[in-house]
Amino acid sequence: MSYYYQNEEWEVDVDEEEEEEEEEKWVKNYSSNHQILLVGEGDFSFSLSLAHSFGSASNILASSLDPYDVLMENYEDAKWNLENLEKLGASLLHGVDATKLKLYSDLRWRKFDRIIFNFPHAGYHGNEAHTRVIKMHRNLVHGFFSSARGMLRANGEIHVNHKTTAPFCRWNIRELASKNWLVLIGCVDFKKEDYPGYNNKRGDGSRCDESFPLGECSTFEFRLSLTARGIAPSSSF
Repeated sequence: MSYYYQNEEWEVDVDEEEEEEEEEKWVKNYSSNHQILLVGEGDFSFSLSLAHSFGSASNILASSLDPYDVLMENYEDAKWNLENLEKLGASLLHGVDATKLKLYSDLRWRKFDRIIFNFPHAGYHGNEAHTRVIKMHRNLVHGFFSSARGMLRANGEIHVNHKTTAPFCRWNIRELASKNWLVLIGCVDFKKEDYPGYNNKRGDGSRCDESFPLGECSTFEFRLSLTARGIAPSSSF
């Protein structure tokens, strides 16, 4: 839109490009100007919290492993959260495996400033301290890193929110990141209260809609190493 002002002495033509841009809004390390991908969402309350803080969700692509009909069955608030995300302009995907992101046409050519995986978990398959169970969780995180690393914009970051106490610290996600040419650039305490409305979910089994105690947890922030950009081969572990 152009504006034209005139009186007896002057006239000014204000081009659309010169109009004041919408104010950038921040939530911790997330900006309303970032292109943000969320994977492994439960009831989508984290995505909606970001959207409410930004005043828009046009920069958010939120995805879940569960298909839409399963979400409706498993999470009481999922329908409301998804409807509000849609109203705010979010892109939503369901049935997305976080370890195989490039398989989805809506994601294949996309690049993001932030890719977020909140409390990745391979499901409840026994005692969390058992070596077999820990390996299942590590396989999930390793696969996610391998899949997500090629979807980062320049200086983009992968964020994993994760418990730091035993036995969860034994996942050693920093090692898994390193095997995917990702370097840790930050590790900050995760505080649920920073994201109003966020409800962490178990996400598996008959109690999937219940929350779990977070305890001590952190946001692990990774970036593709400078030497690996454009290379990034996979590594076994």
